[in-house]
Amino acid sequence: MADSTTQQQPLLGWDKPDLDLSKADWRSSSRGLGDVQIAFVEGFIAMRNSDRPESPSLIFTPAEWGAFVSGAREGEFDLT
Repeated sequence: MADSTTQQQPLLGWDKPDLDLSKADWRSSSRGLGDVQIAFVEGFIAMRNSDRPESPSLIFTPAEWGAFVSGAREGEFDLT
């Protein structure tokens, strides 16, 4: 009989640490609009859905976060 426990393999190319976000200081935008929150944890930036805080968070390095914010400011992610 096969062992019923499964071991999750790390994602290929995933070089982020497994951060403890349980005590993170989550912040919303200054206007309180939108559905995301960010937290600065151990030199990384975590982003989560504020409506589903138990969902997985995205983890960015400072360089990745800078590229994301720049792209957003330039309209790179506009869907309309």
